[in-house]
Amino acid sequence: MSGTFVGMPAFPEAAREAVGNKTLRANLRHATHTIRDKRAKAVAELDDWAQLREAGKRIKDETLRHLDRYLVQLEEAVTAAGGTVHWAADADEANRIVTELVKATGESEVVKVKSMATQEIGLNEALEAEGISAYETDLAELIVQLGKDRPSHILVPAIHRNRGEIRDIFTREMSEWGRPAPDGLTDTPAELAEAARLHLREKFLRAKVGVSGANFMVAETGTLVVVESEGNGRMCLTLPETLISVVGIEKVVPTWRDLEVFLQTLPRSSTAERMNPYTSMWTGTTDAETADGPRVFHLVLLDNGRTDTLADEVGRQALRCIRCSACLNVCPVYERAGGHAYGSVYPGPIGAILSPQLRGTQSEIDATLPYASSLCGACYEVCPVAIDIPEVLVHLRERVVQGGEVIRNGTKVTLRPAKGHAAERAAMRATRWTFGRPGALRAGQRLASRTRRLHPRTLPGPGRAWSATRDLPQVPAEPFRDWWQRTDGGRAKGSGTRSGKRSGE
Repeated sequence: MSGTFVGMPAFPEAAREAVGNKTLRANLRHATHTIRDKRAKAVAELDDWAQLREAGKRIKDETLRHLDRYLVQLEEAVTAAGGTVHWAADADEANRIVTELVKATGESEVVKVKSMATQEIGLNEALEAEGISAYETDLAELIVQLGKDRPSHILVPAIHRNRGEIRDIFTREMSEWGRPAPDGLTDTPAELAEAARLHLREKFLRAKVGVSGANFMVAETGTLVVVESEGNGRMCLTLPETLISVVGIEKVVPTWRDLEVFLQTLPRSSTAERMNPYTSMWTGTTDAETADGPRVFHLVLLDNGRTDTLADEVGRQALRCIRCSACLNVCPVYERAGGHAYGSVYPGPIGAILSPQLRGTQSEIDATLPYASSLCGACYEVCPVAIDIPEVLVHLRERVVQGGEVIRNGTKVTLRPAKGHAAERAAMRATRWTFGRPGALRAGQRLASRTRRLHPRTLPGPGRAWSATRDLPQVPAEPFRDWWQRTDGGRAKGSGTRSGKRSGE
């Protein structure tokens, strides 16, 4: 996977630096609280939200269980509608396919719909290396691109920027990319949006090639779906003569009826709207020069670690994700650390479980991501497809600490235990040994009880910071086993006494 931010430190170090940035924290706090409060109101309007959530989960699980069948059906439908399907095993292959397709048109620039899949594989950089300019047309992505920045949120990539910073970026950088910003530009939203509209319009009217992702792909008809709020996606999908869509293989849904569920849950979970202002759907190509839509359509189906993730019975639920970003907006860790600290195009709780699975846990960044959570469970509560993110986080932590076998590129690979977890591994092995030997456990409990007055009130060394804000649990004067044997509980076991009757009633 190519989505790592090159040179980024591990999460703890990056987060430590981020929490010291007061402007960043203020921007994130204002934005995430605003979005999540609106989302809560939008979701509360639906009496059957819980049923829709369960339906979305089941549809995704059914699709992933038979993914091979639905992908073949999708390919057949897209081909029948006049499109061409390409299969990309990894980022390099996907970039090579797209680059060759653009070169075949003779064009040297493309306009892009907001797409996390193309960010994941580093497509913009790959095109630039071949002399092809890629222009982001989503407002937030435009801000990130002009500011030579990195996205920090799934829905709002420029969430870490305030209006004053955006005005300065437009004023300083727009002239280098095309039409300059208007003189006297202020930081009012209307003026900033108008400056972006004027800057992008000339690119829309000139571009012959568009590049997109897709929110969903309908297997039964070969239809692709993009939902967005600004209309830039509609321009990229209808004006260029050639359209190239790069889409992760997990984005397929079996039928139009299945799509109906997600068109209710996605907008409410992401932008807190009843429906997206722009829902664009296209099937194949059009032959008429005056008709909207591409005359040449290519679909690049991207694996890039997804098949390997599918092999993990616990971790595969991350592939249900519909990229709504609801988990980011309720996460206390994301709110304080921001998206850049995750070192991936997928930040927040979903990034903490998706990136390590797509890329593996051998790098320092990915080995620390499963720990980028307090396990509070807020992410699970708001997920519209019921991904149990805390469960997957704990599962990945075990993989990091213990190592073991995983599937990589279709073959079994033995992972080495991550560095820096020697004490944790030793503690867990000692615990396993003790719990497997009742006599040793009983002796340890009695020893702990008899020496309870000697126990420290704070932990030494690195544990001092933890115990400085928490009371250590007190060891009881008598182990439970001894109490049970001494009281009616032990004598009543299987004897038919009052206690025994109660346990059987």
